Amino acid sequence: MQPWTSLRLSPRNWGWAIKTSSYTVLLDACVLYPAPLRDFLIELAAARLFRAKRPDLTRSQLERTRDLMNQAVLDCLVEDYEELIEGLQLPDPDDRHVLAAAIASASDAIVTFNLKDFPVGTLHKYNIELQHPDDFLHYQFGLNHAGVVIAAKNCRARLEILQRLQRITSPFLRHKAYQRLLQNSANMRTSSDHYTQAAPLT
Repeated sequence: MQPWTSLRLSPRNWGWAIKTSSYTVLLDACVLYPAPLRDFLIELAAARLFRAKRPDLTRSQLERTRDLMNQAVLDCLVEDYEELIEGLQLPDPDDRHVLAAAIASASDAIVTFNLKDFPVGTLHKYNIELQHPDDFLHYQFGLNHAGVVIAAKNCRARLEILQRLQRITSPFLRHKAYQRLLQNSANMRTSSDHYTQAAPLT
């Protein structure tokens, strides 16, 4: 079960706190595979703090991530970039599809753990930045600290739901408890959204 699919999969509407960002980021597959990081990045993207893009994910362990990310983040899939691959040069030829997808989607940055595989000089030719996930999240917090804090709380709430479910052994009771916990979480979030819209943080 993927944590960030437990609750709403539509883009968030956080009122005063969120303004749709046009900053476009190509997420390398390596940052989508660790569940906690993936959860946080997708939550931020669903909240429209940035526009998330990804190349097609074909490895079997990422197939579910691919499908669920398509549901959570509108227009995230980059297509028709294959013809660009042959004309690109990177230390690892297998990474060329990532750069090609970033170029085709007019992305502002590539977020990846594999910094050495994407020479800064090469990316600058296409006006693309290279960012480690830690740096990217740090910048997001600086740009919209309220939005990032809310996203973190949402991720933690889903994790707590999953932890509670793991302690229930009966499949039937687990399903019933899951539905009840989701409803309680939704009610709490509705109350929280109402409060924040009425009393913005300063």
